[in-house]
Amino acid sequence: MNRKKLKIIYLSLITATILFLALGQVFPMGADGSNSVSAESASNTASAGQKKKLIMGTSADYPPYESVDAKNSGKIVGLDIDIAKYITSQLGYELEIANMDFNGLIAALQTGRVDFVMSAMSATDERKKSIDFSDSYYAARNTIVSKKSAPLETEESLSGKKIGTQLGSTQDLYAETIEGAVLKKLNKIPDLIQELNSGRIDAAIVEDAVAIEMTSLNPDLVMNFLPAESAENGYAIAFPKQSAIVSEFNGVLAEMKQKGELDKIVEKWFPDGKDKSASLLNIDFSILKGYIPYILKGVYVTLLFTLVSALFGLVWGTVLSLFKISGVKPLEWFATAYTSVFRGTPLLIQLMIIYYATPQIFNYDIPALLAAGLAFGLNSSAYLSETIRGGIMAVDKGQREAAIALGIPYRTMMLRIIFPQALRTILPALVNECIALLKESSLVSVIGVADLMRRADVVRSDTFRSLEVLLFIAAIYYVLVLILTSFARKLERRLRRSD
Repeated sequence: MNRKKLKIIYLSLITATILFLALGQVFPMGADGSNSVSAESASNTASAGQKKKLIMGTSADYPPYESVDAKNSGKIVGLDIDIAKYITSQLGYELEIANMDFNGLIAALQTGRVDFVMSAMSATDERKKSIDFSDSYYAARNTIVSKKSAPLETEESLSGKKIGTQLGSTQDLYAETIEGAVLKKLNKIPDLIQELNSGRIDAAIVEDAVAIEMTSLNPDLVMNFLPAESAENGYAIAFPKQSAIVSEFNGVLAEMKQKGELDKIVEKWFPDGKDKSASLLNIDFSILKGYIPYILKGVYVTLLFTLVSALFGLVWGTVLSLFKISGVKPLEWFATAYTSVFRGTPLLIQLMIIYYATPQIFNYDIPALLAAGLAFGLNSSAYLSETIRGGIMAVDKGQREAAIALGIPYRTMMLRIIFPQALRTILPALVNECIALLKESSLVSVIGVADLMRRADVVRSDTFRSLEVLLFIAAIYYVLVLILTSFARKLERRLRRSD
């Protein structure tokens, strides 16, 4: 390959590197909107006169223990939050809260993303094998939530029925011991309500406080208590193995119990039995009142993420396409292998690997948005590389021959002659990829990024209703896609003026 071809490849590599570094500046914020720092360094690098920081992991979709105050401040509130604030304040720590899915909390604890976890987590024997727990701070009872028209009141009545549980919860472990029960495990409590209302499951097993909220907001549902022994252990604070702060937390917990401070917090957050208004209609968009401004804030995150991911994917995809046509075997093999790996594995797995494996392998606490931007950009580039290569190869060979005959430099030929014509050819495919990125951006909610889908999950957990908020979010995505399509058509008409 001649020097001119090498120059264009080097230029592309430099551009991709600059864009990669820029991602760190565009996405400096963690999943909860605060600056993301590793849990270990946060607690060890505080300067003199400044409070040490502890990062607490939680899944803020489980009221009254933890939820997002979407109608007011947008902050995470709840029983667990108040207890954590009290303990860290007494110990002289500054508290930072990291919000993520419940089934990712232990992984975040083990990889050092968080210092401790409070999320209504029971200290089971299985969990004690991989993490440590504090003393118990609350003991809940398990309940059966079923339809009033077909109530299930005892453990024996669950045999042969379809039972829903939250994946990884103690209720999930208990349900596995029910003989003859067919289990359906879901990530979130609002999903259980939707499945129960739609008749896909006969009952859901949840704890008492959550069951009260569920039944008060869904008049067609009823709750019944299971035996006290069905709840194996109380809720406790989770820590990494051999954490030095477990004894400190236990000391404050003991003082809280002795002084009655713990009882005050429990009384503040548990339902007092008051009747909450709920619509008897199947669809009631009035439940969105007060939540719409909170949901619309996710549009900015979704669009920013999509834009940067698309730009990164386009630049890196262009580099890969140049590798494939370079004639240099190692570069061709690398680009082919890269495309094969990223097109052959699910995007969600790539996202989880980048987010959770990076701290473990490289000892770098990568922010959630940066991890999402990299995962989507790297995945998109694998598809775009083939699209761009096809566009370049579709340009008439005579164009290149004429440019070479006129003595036009290779870089100038590619940038001024070949790429513009290829771009016009592949524009519809590029627009389709951007639309796919926009819609698939909802996947980033699994690592706690506060995009449209994550905010919808917050509203679902607050209202225990899913259909209304999901329809509203779907409408927003549809409008965004229409706007993107409109801009693409205008650009396409402009590029085709020469025809």
